[in-house]
Amino acid sequence: MDESAGPEQRAVVTSRSAGSAAPMPLAYDGQLRSRLDALRELVGLSRARLDSGTLAEAGRVLDEAAARRRLSGQHTVVAIAGATGSGKSQLFNTLAGVMISETGVRRPTTAAPIACSWSDGAATLLDRLGIPGRLRRRPLQYPDTESPLRGLVLIDLPDHDSAAVQHREQVDRILALVDAVIWVVDPEKYADAVIHERYLRPMAGHAEVTFVVLNQVDRLPGEAAEQVLDDLRRLLDEDGIALGEHGEPGATVLALSALTGDGIGELREALGQFVAERQAPARRIAADMDAAARRLRPVYVAGRRTGLSEEAREEFADRLADAVGATAAGEAAERAWLRNANRACGTPWLRLWHWYHDRREPPTGRLPLRTQADEEATARQRVEQAVRTVSDRASAGLPAPWAQAMREAAVRGAEGLPEALDELAVRAGLPPGRPPRPGWWPVAVLAQASMTLLQVVGGLWLLGQIIGFMPPNLIVPVLLMVAGIVGGPLIEWSCRMAARGPARRYGHEAERRLREAAAGCGRARVLDPLAAELLRYREVREQYGRVVGVEAAVR
Repeated sequence: MDESAGPEQRAVVTSRSAGSAAPMPLAYDGQLRSRLDALRELVGLSRARLDSGTLAEAGRVLDEAAARRRLSGQHTVVAIAGATGSGKSQLFNTLAGVMISETGVRRPTTAAPIACSWSDGAATLLDRLGIPGRLRRRPLQYPDTESPLRGLVLIDLPDHDSAAVQHREQVDRILALVDAVIWVVDPEKYADAVIHERYLRPMAGHAEVTFVVLNQVDRLPGEAAEQVLDDLRRLLDEDGIALGEHGEPGATVLALSALTGDGIGELREALGQFVAERQAPARRIAADMDAAARRLRPVYVAGRRTGLSEEAREEFADRLADAVGATAAGEAAERAWLRNANRACGTPWLRLWHWYHDRREPPTGRLPLRTQADEEATARQRVEQAVRTVSDRASAGLPAPWAQAMREAAVRGAEGLPEALDELAVRAGLPPGRPPRPGWWPVAVLAQASMTLLQVVGGLWLLGQIIGFMPPNLIVPVLLMVAGIVGGPLIEWSCRMAARGPARRYGHEAERRLREAAAGCGRARVLDPLAAELLRYREVREQYGRVVGVEAAVR
């Protein structure tokens, strides 16, 4: 402030204490509240999967939205920002109607942000910005209820390109807190890369709360002002900033001269309408949410549809079945059934041989699935490969953090899975002892006994004839012996043919039981945790859709 000003001038710019009641707090509309709630839920669901740095911007938006909501909804905080020599402080003074912020050739002139409020009740807003009471001012004419700028709180910021680091830090801090920004550019620096690359382009989504003012047009001759203004619009369009033209929402672009007053009335009118709408705080929060959502998109939006397909589930079950040897167990069961059928329905002489063999090596009726270390190692490798394959398929297309969570869930589930499969292979494999016998086996045994009896009778008859105990008659005993000798193998062959179907069904049943047991174990330890992770991802994806306002955008 100019210390040489007289007492009367200083009095009109000194801040006055508020005597009215506290202003009403800001109220967000239903859609914005819903988006904020969705963002809060999204952050809560994501804390276990995303690092704090990734969620920092979303957390800041939530904190700022909550802080701004508690403050006045009847005021709109607008910052005037610009480069050195752009004339922003002169514009600030012109709008206030009195010299509040210093101007001159000395750079930087504005060393600290200065506030000017057109109505009472803005103290808490300025406290939030960290502007001390000695830097709070009122316009020349104290506003009444009819003032077109009633509710405006204007902030003059230090130069954003100041050589003093603390000045730039002040600019960045306050720009993150105000409801709207008036960017002041001049004909010489309007295309400066610093303001476009550091501020305008990153805040392209904040177009509805942005004013871009081309100051000092009095220095441009003839139609040069309109040409520079058109070029400025072109640059803003390249920055991705929507321009509020033809009734469409976007940034307001004006040309004026703070020195001569040209265009000041148009800016006052635009500011008055902007403040009267009282939508700037909500628009700023919505724009901040959009910016945070764009940064979070890579960690929430999948490249393609995700999930565990039935094909992937079936392939996983097949791989586990191979690991536990389900097919080999079924074949072993089928062979065991056939072997027992042959023993039960074979000739007594063959059964006698099996009896002798069994006394030397008692049969169990089943084959061990794994007895050697190399077979166990192979089975473990098959299990690990199956888990890796199904986790890769389930995580394909997912954003990196969720794909990593899927793989970690699969690894946790795979711990102890080979041992669990070994245990269930013993429980669900072939039952101990001999396979069950069908009802026709006793008939076959009786028929074999009859054939054996024919052989014995024929042999004794011949023996009696040889020792002279019976009269000679070779035909009958020979026929009896031939019938027994031929009939026994014939019955055995018939039984073997009849046993193939039951043996095959018995083997298939043994394989099915082992497959189902292996699939159940794999489902409980691996597939269910993967499905739970996918469900969590779908939940956060739906919440992200609510945050951006279009659920279809993440599908």
